This record gives sequence, C-alpha cells and structure tokens, in this order.
Amino acid sequence: MAWKPKRKASLSLEDFMVRNPISLPENASVDDAFKVMWENRIGSVLIVDSDGKLKGIVTQRDLLYAGCKGLIGKNVSVKEIMSENPITAKPSDSLQEAVRRMRVNDVSHLPVVDDQGRPIGIFSMRDVIDIFMLLVGTLFSEMS
Repeated sequence: MAWKPKRKASLSLEDFMVRNPISLPENASVDDAFKVMWENRIGSVLIVDSDGKLKGIVTQRDLLYAGCKGLIGKNVSVKEIMSENPITAKPSDSLQEAVRRMRVNDVSHLPVVDDQGRPIGIFSMRDVIDIFMLLVGTLFSEMS
C-alpha cells in the first residue's frame, strides 16, 4: 500500500530556508571565509557587494581547493576561489523546484535572494536530509 498525503501540499522554500545567512564582502580574504565558516559550523558563506547584492559563494569545496593550492594564509581574496553568480532561488519557489535546481546544477548550497538580488536565506543538502528524516518519521508514525 503506497503512502499518500492527506492533502495536497504546496511547500515553499521560505518555509525551510535558513534565514539571515552569513555573508562577507567581496574584499574579504580566503582566511576570513575559513574562519567564519569554522566558527559558525557552516558549509558556505555568501559573498556580497557594497549594496548587499549576491556576487558569489564560497563552500567547503572551495576552501579545500584553496588549501591544495596553498592559498590559505596568503592574504588571497575570496574572489579568487568563489563561485561567481551562483545558482539562486526565490523564497516563493517550491521545495521541489529548489531540490531539482540543486540536483541539476550539482550544488549543495542554494542562496535564496529577494527581488533586488540580496541574500535573505540559504538552503542546503543538510536541509534536504532534515526534511527527508521528518517525512520518513511521519510516514512510519502513520503506519503504526
């Protein structure tokens, strides 16, 4: 017997994103990004311009690259390692669309931006796993 939801769900990304994501200015160093990510136990930091608009993202993968290239401790700008113009989402996008976009573009962090391109949230694979665990828990509790 297949599980079916009791009602049609229309879940938006706004319901699941982490609000007020941590960001750094474009002139920050790779060391700054490393420190912020380490201290906050996060997998990415958003890079913004002086108007607060999203310009890039630095992820754990980017820091690994920087370490392999000997860029840590060298006062190198995050611009050297960040992914420019990252794939983004709007808070009104569906959860399904956000996960699809992450999968198709092979990204683990999806910045959520407002109409002016300013980051207001972030959605990550960790969030996808949390949602999956919640759904599985709900499914099993309804079956028992």
